[in-house]
Amino acid sequence: MPDREAIARAAVDCAIHIHRELGPGLLESVYEMVLAAALARRGFHVVRQVAVDVHFDGLHFPGAFRVDLLVEDCFPIEIKAVEKLLPVHAKQLLTYLPLLKQPLGLLLNFSGETMREAIRRLVNDHRAAS
Repeated sequence: MPDREAIARAAVDCAIHIHRELGPGLLESVYEMVLAAALARRGFHVVRQVAVDVHFDGLHFPGAFRVDLLVEDCFPIEIKAVEKLLPVHAKQLLTYLPLLKQPLGLLLNFSGETMREAIRRLVNDHRAAS
């Protein structure tokens, strides 16, 4: 099983480096592309814009949502480039976590003055199968 804590540390380290080099003000898609490449360079398997299905009351809705990055098939990262993170941004990732059956993910906002103030680690009480 992939080490989610190692993924989180690598993602935060990469995000801080990217923010220092590129600064705030770019589109989310640019930060997504660069972060995916930086994590891949470190040896992680990264997929961008992963479709997330919804199952409800016997119905199946394929691709109802898209998570920005999915690292090692177990660690979702949602990227923002907004002036300030709002509660709705955290709720977005908190919705993805149980749908993906994952306990942990990151919400990263690249538009702040520094990256450290814009990192949110979100936990779902779901226990992934061992």
